[in-house]
Amino acid sequence: MTIERTFDLLENLRQNHNRPDVLVAKREGQWIKFSAEDYSRTAKRFSYGLMSKGFKKGDKIATISNNRPEWNMVDMGMSMLGVVHVPIYPTLGEEEFKYILQHSDARMLLVSDKALYNKLKPIVDELENLTFIFTFNFYEDIPHWGEITRIGENARVKCKDELKAIRDQISPDDLVSIIYTSGTTGMPKGVMLSHRNFISNVMATSSLYPLNPGDRILSFLPLCHVFERMVNYLFQYKGCSVHYAESIGTLSQNMVEIQANAFATVPRVIERIYDRIVSKGEDLTGLKRLIFFQALKLGEKYRVNGKHHFWYGFRLKLARKLVFSKWQKAFGGQLRFVVSGGAALQPRLSRLFFAAGIPLLEGYGLTETSPVIAVNHLSKPDSLYIGTVGPVLNNVEVKIDEDGEILVKGPNVMLGYYKAPEATEEVIDKDGWFHTGDIGRFVKDKFLKITDRKKEMFKTSSGKYIAPQMIENMLKESFFIEQVMVVGENEKFASALLLPNFEYLHGWAHDHRIHFRDNRELITLPKVLKKFQKEVDTYNRQLGKHEQIKRFRLVFEDWTANTGELSPTLKLRRRTLYKKYAHVLREIYAYSEGEENRGKHKFEE
Repeated sequence: MTIERTFDLLENLRQNHNRPDVLVAKREGQWIKFSAEDYSRTAKRFSYGLMSKGFKKGDKIATISNNRPEWNMVDMGMSMLGVVHVPIYPTLGEEEFKYILQHSDARMLLVSDKALYNKLKPIVDELENLTFIFTFNFYEDIPHWGEITRIGENARVKCKDELKAIRDQISPDDLVSIIYTSGTTGMPKGVMLSHRNFISNVMATSSLYPLNPGDRILSFLPLCHVFERMVNYLFQYKGCSVHYAESIGTLSQNMVEIQANAFATVPRVIERIYDRIVSKGEDLTGLKRLIFFQALKLGEKYRVNGKHHFWYGFRLKLARKLVFSKWQKAFGGQLRFVVSGGAALQPRLSRLFFAAGIPLLEGYGLTETSPVIAVNHLSKPDSLYIGTVGPVLNNVEVKIDEDGEILVKGPNVMLGYYKAPEATEEVIDKDGWFHTGDIGRFVKDKFLKITDRKKEMFKTSSGKYIAPQMIENMLKESFFIEQVMVVGENEKFASALLLPNFEYLHGWAHDHRIHFRDNRELITLPKVLKKFQKEVDTYNRQLGKHEQIKRFRLVFEDWTANTGELSPTLKLRRRTLYKKYAHVLREIYAYSEGEENRGKHKFEE
């Protein structure tokens, strides 16, 4: 069948992959399966229920929820009626919730649980346009989304023909969703995406990966994240069985339980997984410990497209048997590949996972491009290059502007920003090219390499440009460093805030008989500072003189999305970090109180 709109995926699933487990969730310790028929029937009931409540094409409904089968059911129910889905991150603050709910003109809000209901009900009561709020979980004293599907079932006979007529009139270019960018500064912008935007991306990526009907996928990135949303559609198109993880904390357990074949992720999750693997290696002793870390060193030299000499191949075979086989077992034993997006992936991690027999493939895109622009894949021998984000999709055009900015044109480019025509004109020029704000270049005339964000690059006082993301990613290759922010705009030299990998640092401190009361004290100890200086010096040797980190300071508080230092997509919120560590940055650059504007760091914004 022809697939042009998101809800066509549902009919394709019902007709061609009518499996009993297309969507699966864990409830009270048991994996509960939903068939293609269950999915389709409930989505239609939701549409009928919305029609009965007076919803029509162009109306907006917001969801704030964890990943679950019901999210898909309401998503498809909205799309076949022409209602616009506004998915929102559950981790936002009240100010952002209120802004999005008001700005989007949402008439209904669906939330996952009682805690979110209680948090958002006062906001809903303030907003005139927002008249309904329901929960997905059942509570006796709170409106449940099942009320809508029950109304829909009762109205099925009356609404069936009308819904079909509405569906038939929906164009691929109609608005299907508004996704508010997580943003690292200021309030988010509403990205308007059409059916064609999503479906063009699904079709362009569908032949790139070895996905088969019935393959088990673990989904844990938020479905309000455009990357997870698109691959969720892709998995459904391929007839896979999508299992929704209970939480980030249960990933390993859930992966083993379902024996996952693939999953999509962001680099931060891979970094955390790798940190746990290394910490287990640190617990080993004697020969086992030596073999473990020798295997890691060997893996870092893995070349996907190059030929390894016999001695390397022999040692890799041994490392896979003694060390890397345990990695595969930890992922459930059936993992065929992982796709990473949302931020820059350390090439070292990709090499290590390939060495372990688990292809870790990096891609690139933005919310505004639905999202994939380029991605490494496995369909051809020359479709992969570690350290790049891969070849550009075959239905997308990319060119590099004079200043190095990546420009994109294609059916995946957004309709525009909601209620913001001027902001839209700033990023989509008169010739239809979308200006990504990322700086990049082509490697071997084929593979796109991202070097930094245009807005995040800065000049030192000597006029030399510094690309902080590249340096930050390099420093994070150290076992000792979990997070980094490079600073130095309009200063004589670059500096960095370093958040240690405390799990690894504690092991090192124990081995070196370093005693400390807590992390606050640990980062001040001379032996620790000397060790971090040695780590920074190692990476400085790989950098140009003007890029080298001349000074650094260690910090001890976690940087998370919940506490605001990271965006919901786990990118650095630089403005927040500048403000939080203004006193530290003043010390680095020897400012006195009130003198910090000399460096234009926006310390107190």
